[in-house]
Amino acid sequence: MGGVVTRTTFQLILIKPTHYDDDGYPITWLRSHIPSNTLAALYGLGADCRQRQVLGADVDIVIKPFDETNTRVRADRIMRDLKRSGDKALICLVGVQSNQFPRATDLARQFIKGGFSVAMGGFHAAGCLSMLPVIPPEIQAAMDMGVSIYAGEAEEGRLDEVLLDAWNGTLKPLYNYMNDLPGIEAAPTPHLPPAALARNEGRKSSFDLGRGCPFQCSFCTIINVQGRKSRFRTPDDLEAIVRENYKQGITSFFITDDNMARNKHWEAFFDRLIELRENEGICVSLIIQVDTQCHRIPNFIHKARWAGVYRVFIGLENVNPDNLLAAKKRQNKITEYRKMLQAWHTSGASTWAGYILGFPGDTRESILRDMEIIKKELPLDILELFMLTPLPGSEDHQTLWKQGVWMDPDLNKYDLHHRVVHHPKMSDAEYEQTYRDAWRTYYTPEHIETVAKRHGSIPGRNPAEPAQFMTMFKIMFEAEGVHPLEGGVVRMKYRRDRRYGMPIESVGVFHWKLALETVRKLKIYGRLAWQGWRIGQKVKNDPKRHEYTDLALQPVMDDDMDKLSLFADTAGGGAAVNKRRGEDLARAKIAAQQNQRLAAAE
Repeated sequence: MGGVVTRTTFQLILIKPTHYDDDGYPITWLRSHIPSNTLAALYGLGADCRQRQVLGADVDIVIKPFDETNTRVRADRIMRDLKRSGDKALICLVGVQSNQFPRATDLARQFIKGGFSVAMGGFHAAGCLSMLPVIPPEIQAAMDMGVSIYAGEAEEGRLDEVLLDAWNGTLKPLYNYMNDLPGIEAAPTPHLPPAALARNEGRKSSFDLGRGCPFQCSFCTIINVQGRKSRFRTPDDLEAIVRENYKQGITSFFITDDNMARNKHWEAFFDRLIELRENEGICVSLIIQVDTQCHRIPNFIHKARWAGVYRVFIGLENVNPDNLLAAKKRQNKITEYRKMLQAWHTSGASTWAGYILGFPGDTRESILRDMEIIKKELPLDILELFMLTPLPGSEDHQTLWKQGVWMDPDLNKYDLHHRVVHHPKMSDAEYEQTYRDAWRTYYTPEHIETVAKRHGSIPGRNPAEPAQFMTMFKIMFEAEGVHPLEGGVVRMKYRRDRRYGMPIESVGVFHWKLALETVRKLKIYGRLAWQGWRIGQKVKNDPKRHEYTDLALQPVMDDDMDKLSLFADTAGGGAAVNKRRGEDLARAKIAAQQNQRLAAAE
């Protein structure tokens, strides 16, 4: 008779850290808005390792995911449970961006002090190691503390290696795969367990269908972390992801591709989703990211809407061609902005655009002027304002690092919402005030009503919806003091979770401050929510709302471009119009020559 096989357990703890607010408390919500793709991808890879029994047939791998944007991470409780069970474990701090690195390090410090193995990966480590000739001091300090740094992606068996090393007690100080990015075709399906997804507002999940980008934007980290060569999943991979989540009741997704319109399989992906909708009744709701040229791709917008896309993030970045050129954002043509936004608007999709403030040529006057131009001439819904930030891993950061230019040493501020460099034309105070005023300039009650009216003019659209989202953005900025993309539902704050090195306040002081803060926030929430609701209802109940039009909705006539402030108020705008007209004349000339040749041949 064979002996009884003794089974052991290995715990893989996956933690997606948040970052600290200005008072040093982790930004955590009861429900978060944006799900973590990295957490879903690594959970799927971990589940694949478990199925393949990479640690041996007698070892069970238990995976526990934590997204700190919606879950308080109690290192003491996690360690107590591990010590009680006696299981071996690896604590992985995943998807760590630069602004999350201080929080990740603080968590790692607690786990290492407790005697547990810790690995950390994400854009900060990968970006720094790909763009800098030396290991930055904060990464070296983490390694000296005992953290294993992982740079790169974990597909093609690379997670296997880390798990085996952790199991054998031989974790390396550094795993650097930046020169060998894996393929993602037929990779394990990204997913999360129901309990984790339930903490996302609206029960959303996320996944990617492609990685990498061929463009050269100097402020971007993606091209240096995920590579300039694009890599793709397949339509079969997409179907597997949708079906896996559908079994859990998840049908709403954020596709995290930096630019879905440049994914070579976009049409096959949309066709597969349309087939699932038509043949099996599996309907999904999608948020995607696209570029400003996507409307020129035949059928892209039509099929996107048919497949379930209801919201698009667009990298508008700026309306001044000189700024776009300075940032190497050559693919953005401001002469196409109105056509592109009108195409999405007509389709009924909601448009959310990223917009960067603080280019070298910007002034307070030019920024506030551009806000007014956008409001008047572009049919855009949500504008997401960011400070131009030299993110570690970007060309901008590399350039300033080589030149020895001052950059704020506090990585917690590298969230695109805080100033971390000096501006050449504005003082620090003026730059920061202009950023705040730009938010307030765009999100006025009058403009919220205008956007609601634009949606109300489309049959079947609910104008209260954009009013609600714009109000939510305004509330996050005004009441919570965070960038709206970091927002959520009900902020959670815990006294003992304060940033390492900052004093832990007494119970009385902490709760007194929290009470005053809560009262202040509730007043802002109440006032703005009531304001947004009234605007939405006013437009919704207007019997003539389908007759509404304004300049932003009017057809784009090339001959009238000079009359628009979008093109007339900057030297770059005028040059863009002249270049566009020259290209049109050249195309017309070529077409005429072709017609002449055809006529002669006949």
